[in-house]
Amino acid sequence: MVFATMRPRLLGIAYRILGSRAEAEDAVQDTYLRWRAADKANVASPRAWLTTVCTRISVDLLRASYRRRVDYVGNWLPEPLHAVTENEAERQMDLASSLSTAFLLMLERLSPRERAAFLLYEIFEMSYADVAASLDMNETNCRKLVSRAKSRIGDDHRRYNPTVERQEELLAAFQTAVRTGHPTPLAHLLARDVRLTADGGGKVVTLNEILIGQDVLSFVTDNLSQWWSSYELAVEDINGSPGLILLDAGKPVGALTFAYNADGEVTDIFVVRNPEKLSNLSLTKVH
Repeated sequence: MVFATMRPRLLGIAYRILGSRAEAEDAVQDTYLRWRAADKANVASPRAWLTTVCTRISVDLLRASYRRRVDYVGNWLPEPLHAVTENEAERQMDLASSLSTAFLLMLERLSPRERAAFLLYEIFEMSYADVAASLDMNETNCRKLVSRAKSRIGDDHRRYNPTVERQEELLAAFQTAVRTGHPTPLAHLLARDVRLTADGGGKVVTLNEILIGQDVLSFVTDNLSQWWSSYELAVEDINGSPGLILLDAGKPVGALTFAYNADGEVTDIFVVRNPEKLSNLSLTKVH
């Protein structure tokens, strides 16, 4: 019962550290196995124990994952997460925004321990003492670790959440551009330096370069409108906000998420086409 209650939180921590639903599930499962074997009579705080174990497992997995990414073909993007967050409204919005593709990519600048410390302190609102315990370090060094992480991230940690109406307008305009090749509705919603990044992982044909500016709109209207003409685009919650799932005969073959600036303009379009990253695209609950 204790573990079941904690599972969404553990999955949320592991996914934000790893950027992979599959690896996060592995971390949570490993945590469960260790919990089953633990002498619970000597566990003063199950919540703290589970958080500590899951965090350490995730950090170890991330170190191994970084080594594999050196050989990754093309652009690497986090594995899309089809999820809902469970919490009070304001807290839910903050947690959801920290699942965004742009936020997870920003975390790639940090070392595994910096990433874990930053997430536990800033996103999960744990005290320095508790973060230090989770990472097996003293509190002074923990404070330095979080400070260094903030410095390396700079102002990019700010997460802009446009109104629901704005996001719905963007999703409708993008679908129109793909279905008809008509660019006008979408053009008004894109920042001048908008970027499009695609991740095929060498498994499917996709862009290896990052498109910028006018090339993004041209690519969507001239190319995607032809290549995706037989696919269905479904609106779903992806990485904490409304996105699009590309379906071929009901099977996910792509996931699209978006990032925005303070004016509500789209700054990034992220397209995941790697089938290995789409195999776990089922609804789950995270904190």
